Amino acid sequence: MLYSLITELIDQYSFLNVFKYLTFRTGLAMFTSMFVVLLIGTPFIKFFSARKILNPIRDDGPTEHIIKKIGTPTMGGVLILFGLFSGILLWGDLSNYHIWFLLFIVTGFGLLGAYDDYKKIKFKDSSGVSFKFKIIFQILIAFVGIFGLTQLSQNIELTNLYFPFFKNLIINLGWFFIPFSIFIIVGSSNAVNLTDGLDGLATVPVILVAACFAFISYVTGNIVFSEYLNIPYLEGMGEASVFCGSIIGACLGFLWFNAPPAKIFMGDTGSLALGGSLGAIGIITKHEIVLAITGGLFVLEAVSVIIQVLSFKLTGKRIFRMAPIHHHFEKKGWAESTVVIRFWIISIILAMIGLATLKLR
Repeated sequence: MLYSLITELIDQYSFLNVFKYLTFRTGLAMFTSMFVVLLIGTPFIKFFSARKILNPIRDDGPTEHIIKKIGTPTMGGVLILFGLFSGILLWGDLSNYHIWFLLFIVTGFGLLGAYDDYKKIKFKDSSGVSFKFKIIFQILIAFVGIFGLTQLSQNIELTNLYFPFFKNLIINLGWFFIPFSIFIIVGSSNAVNLTDGLDGLATVPVILVAACFAFISYVTGNIVFSEYLNIPYLEGMGEASVFCGSIIGACLGFLWFNAPPAKIFMGDTGSLALGGSLGAIGIITKHEIVLAITGGLFVLEAVSVIIQVLSFKLTGKRIFRMAPIHHHFEKKGWAESTVVIRFWIISIILAMIGLATLKLR
């Protein structure tokens, strides 16, 4: 909104030309989102604590969680989304349909997550809504978003799938693009949700993936850089970097309160919304496989749950002491901070590998 107003004044005030630069607006979006979260974070936490909007703890989880984490407010995702919306609505180009697609996904998944958190809080049960209910609505939200994107997009690259490390390995998915995209968004959303089990564990990897895709969005939307890197040029895609900047800022601000020991948890409100939006960014930038690399920690967490469930159903035995895998290491005696920091290191390595694929083709 503010960006639209500024563009109308550029002809009169030449110094406002700086707002045309994506890098400048991405930085503004990041700092705005972070500042908003830091500003309202403390009163927000006090309000939620007073209203007993508290996080239910799994009975089968590590004993330390039951002792230390009980009574901690949840639904901190509302705080993240408030900061994210502040950054993107102020500094984003709202005439760009990519922005509206991303806003639809993050809002839809955020509302679904909020309902899940509400059910957990109301009934004091960590289960929340049923798995079937959650999956059905995730698929529905993703389908509506992807279908709308296909109607608005004029880019012939949209249905292509590009493979890193190969210059000319491209598959046109055709009609399969819609179910494939739904799988990416829903899978990414649930993977981040599963990772969000320890203080700060999901927040930093989300920041790292968003930072990678802020760069990817920028070079994909720049014809010079995209030709140099031999990646598809997508007109208007650079605007997604402003959205990524808002994610980074909102999560940095939230990390101030979510760092161990956490004063608030993001809950499904934040994890489902952030995961879904990362999946959506991977799709529109045509870097879905790179998303799986940079967000490899999320993939690992999701796969550990799948393996655990399949193993127990087929053999009656568990592979891990507890799933997702971060709880397995806790059960082995690792301190929570040790698990978190080591998983952050893994995320940093995977982010660097993901970015390296842009040149290694």
